[in-house]
Amino acid sequence: MAVRKCRTALCAGGRLKYPTRPGSIGAVSAVVDEPATSPLERLSSRETQVLKLVVEGRTSKEIARLLGVLPTTVDTYRSRIMAKLEVTNVPALVRLAIRHRLIEL
Repeated sequence: MAVRKCRTALCAGGRLKYPTRPGSIGAVSAVVDEPATSPLERLSSRETQVLKLVVEGRTSKEIARLLGVLPTTVDTYRSRIMAKLEVTNVPALVRLAIRHRLIEL
C-alpha cells in the first residue's frame, strides 16, 4: 500500500507527506523531485537549430542553404550533435527529439 501511495504522489508531481526513514522510498523522493535535465541542454543554439532541421528530414544541402554554410559544416554539426547526445543514427536522433519535445508529431 505504501508503494502505491508513493507512486501516486510522485506521478502527480507532489512530494510525499509522511516522514521518511533512511533507506525508505520516501528518502528517494528528494532525488526524484529534482528537475531532470534534458540532454538537449548540452547543445549550443546553432546545434539545436541544425538538429531541428535534421529531424524535419532536411538534407545537408538544404540545411546548408538555409543557414548559409557549407554542407560539410552541417555534416560536422550532425556528428557532434550525435556524439553529445550519444546516439548512433538519425532515427534515434528523431526519437530523442520527440521524447524531449523538440518537435511535435
